[in-house]
Amino acid sequence: MCTLGEIASFSALWRVRAYVRPHLRAMIAIVVSAVIGLGAGTSIPLVSKAVIDGPIQRGDAAGIVPLAMLALGLGLFDALSAIWRRFTMARVSMAIETDLRNDLYAHLQALPISFHDGWQSGQLLSRAVSDIATIRRFLGFGLVFLIVNTSQFLLVVALLVRLHPPLAALCAVSAVPVLWLSSRFHGAYAVHTRAVQDAQGDLTTHIEEAATGIRVIKAFGRRRLVGQRFSGQAQELHHASMEAVRTRARFWSLLGLVPNLTMALVLFAGALAVGRGSLTIGGLVAFVSLLLLLVWPLEAQGWILAMAQEAATAATRVYEIFDSTPDIVDRPDATPLLRCEGRVRFEGAGFRYSNAPGHVLRGIDLEIEPGETVALVGMSGSGKTTMASLVPRLYDVTEGRVTLDGHDVRDLTLSSLRAHVGVAFEDPILFSASVRENLLLGMPDATDEDVARALEVAQAEFVHDLPWGLDTRVGEQGLSLSGGQRQRLALARAIIGRPRVLVLDDPLSALDIHTEALVEEALARVLHGTTALVVVHRPSTVALADRVALIEDGRITALGTHHDLMETVPAYRAILSQHADEAPTGAVAGRSLEAEEVTG
Repeated sequence: MCTLGEIASFSALWRVRAYVRPHLRAMIAIVVSAVIGLGAGTSIPLVSKAVIDGPIQRGDAAGIVPLAMLALGLGLFDALSAIWRRFTMARVSMAIETDLRNDLYAHLQALPISFHDGWQSGQLLSRAVSDIATIRRFLGFGLVFLIVNTSQFLLVVALLVRLHPPLAALCAVSAVPVLWLSSRFHGAYAVHTRAVQDAQGDLTTHIEEAATGIRVIKAFGRRRLVGQRFSGQAQELHHASMEAVRTRARFWSLLGLVPNLTMALVLFAGALAVGRGSLTIGGLVAFVSLLLLLVWPLEAQGWILAMAQEAATAATRVYEIFDSTPDIVDRPDATPLLRCEGRVRFEGAGFRYSNAPGHVLRGIDLEIEPGETVALVGMSGSGKTTMASLVPRLYDVTEGRVTLDGHDVRDLTLSSLRAHVGVAFEDPILFSASVRENLLLGMPDATDEDVARALEVAQAEFVHDLPWGLDTRVGEQGLSLSGGQRQRLALARAIIGRPRVLVLDDPLSALDIHTEALVEEALARVLHGTTALVVVHRPSTVALADRVALIEDGRITALGTHHDLMETVPAYRAILSQHADEAPTGAVAGRSLEAEEVTG
């Protein structure tokens, strides 16, 4: 009896048929070729019977030649068809793997930020790489061998019945322990397979985190600790893998006994039949030769079942991602925003995570006029970044709405919305590509003049001093650059398309004092005429804003100019004073007004 989990795993594998359908003709041709080749290979024992009972028994040496040539021709045909079959199987299975992986990657890109917040990157990597490869191996080889071996078993059994029914019945009895062993193996191996694949995902996560965090690990001298954690997770994977190996070994060992015991019984009973005259010597040789053709299908059954179970578990893991529905998508009646003035409004906007109690934001009412810059100030965890993320729909409100030029942002197409809204994050992410490719990520058709202007505004002209200028590859996550350089490139990427709305999450946090002053001066020119929502962690950045909104516990508790809030809101003064204390020495120097107000 199959458990619900096992049924679910194979139903997930059944869903992969959509990727097989475009290659169905090639798959059918492979199976037909295999069956024809099987017929040729299975005919060789019958040719042997004809040789023994015919020319050899009569002493006709000349009669052996045509039969030998026939056997040679059948064997050659079987070999050539096997070569073609294996090449075609490889081509088809690789195409299926590519299509499946492309769709999975596209689906991952469509899933919301909230999905990625809850998943380990290593688990996603293992599903996109190793699990899909496991499915490909079964579809390209295991499934075909399953069909071929089943056909071979039925054909050989039919020939055995024709040669000698009593001996064929003896062989049929051997199928009983095979079926019993297979059912026992299936249930146990399903558990071990899932454990192995989950452990691979956890280990992949650890390796990826260790690679991206190598500077932190070395800086704190925690190589030994990280190594111990890796060894622990590697040991878990080793333990799970060995459990799977032991299960396979027991099954394959017991399964291998069945054909050997059957062969011994057939030789004994066949010798008696020859002695009684009910079977010729040639018939016994053909019977034994045909029985040997069943050894591989029986022994391969364990390998095929193991491959099928691994593929079923892999398909379950892959469809855990496919079954996650993107909730930030274009509505059926979504319209593109062709022109944008830049008026942003929050109308009773609220947000809460589906897997967390309480609201992150609630009752947010704020209108930002075109060309106005509003700074969001608050303690860590107050909801500033989440509020800013609602404008480009990185998250969707769970109550109220956010509008752009009077349109609910959820009624606009994502492509047109994000074409008008530029974003730069506090933690700048660069990709393993050239500087130019990173800059053009949001606007592939930008001109050289656009690139030069963005670099000038962001004070990122240092790129011209890199070994290959704009064509210099910045390495994974841009770690070959300093934090300030990465942040300036991220800012240049955000403004290269001259968006009407800018969402900046503390874009200057990693800059030194001198560069910060230059960037702020240039950014002030960019913000003139551009609607901007700026998340502020440093007092000096407040100078860029026309108005400031104080966020406390997910609500706007004060709104006004920096001067007004400094004079009337003690909580605002306290927050800026705290940030000033946390800022690098002299971070607010040169900004006498802010320095005087923050310090009293």
